[in-house]
Amino acid sequence: MLEGLDPEMIKNLAAALAIAIGVISPAIAIGRIGSEGVKAIGRNPEASSRIQTSMILAIAFAEAVAIYVLVIAILIKFV
Repeated sequence: MLEGLDPEMIKNLAAALAIAIGVISPAIAIGRIGSEGVKAIGRNPEASSRIQTSMILAIAFAEAVAIYVLVIAILIKFV
C-alpha cells in the first residue's frame, strides 16, 4: 500500500496522523474540565476561586500534552 509513496510523503502523512490523533484526547479533556468546573462553581459559588485555580492548572497540563504532540509531529516532519 505504501510502496508507491516516497519517504517525504510518508513523513508528511505520519506528522499529520500524529497531530490528528494526538490532539483528540487533550481537546476532550479540556472540554470536560471546563464543563465540570462550571458545574462545581454552580453548586458551590463560594469555592469558585479554588475551583478556578485547579481548573486552570488541569487545563494547562492537558494543553501540555497537545504541545508535546506538536513537537513530535514537527520532529517527524523535519528530521
